[in-house]
Amino acid sequence: MTTSFSETLRNATWGDHQSAEAEGYLTELMAGRLTEHEYGEMVAQHYFAYVALDGVSRELADHPVAGAFVFPELYREAALERDLTTIYGPSWRDRVTPSRSTTALVDRIRKVADWPCGYIAHHYTRYLGDLSGGQFIRMELQKIYGYDRGGGVDFYFFDELGSLPRFKNDYRSRLDALDLDERERQRMIREVRLAYRLNADVLTELLDVVRTAA
Repeated sequence: MTTSFSETLRNATWGDHQSAEAEGYLTELMAGRLTEHEYGEMVAQHYFAYVALDGVSRELADHPVAGAFVFPELYREAALERDLTTIYGPSWRDRVTPSRSTTALVDRIRKVADWPCGYIAHHYTRYLGDLSGGQFIRMELQKIYGYDRGGGVDFYFFDELGSLPRFKNDYRSRLDALDLDERERQRMIREVRLAYRLNADVLTELLDVVRTAA
């Protein structure tokens, strides 16, 4: 039986996915050992990454290939602004800056914006994770910090999507429908692996910041 591209992509990058999830910062966060402001450091880095990713999405909305992966209902900027306001107050913009690793991730997202599969690789890496393991993270954060809808964990709420499993299945169907030769498939797989590493680097740097502050 022929393996679908979405399954091939998942299998080829699963080790990178697991490595990113195993980052020490997330371990500390999920164990409830970080302050609200230390959690906010991750939210801030997400903000800069998603401003870039969703900005590229808007630019590619009419693209014949990449446009199939542009979903305005996924855009996270407004949700992250609410979260940062809840965590740091209305002057949050004065205290957040992109880290070195986040800057590298943002630069890569923008660099591959003119390559449809490069954009899709970063979109897939972030959003499929947010819609899967991200939902577990949200529930734990709500227990730890007492957040509810309206700020703190709004980043993880995707109410406009309806059924998350149905949306993810549709997303995978769109991956399977991509008309790619084997060379382009392998190139996209390499970009997904790079995206996981860049995102893991962001978490590694966050843990260094937390440890230094302690």
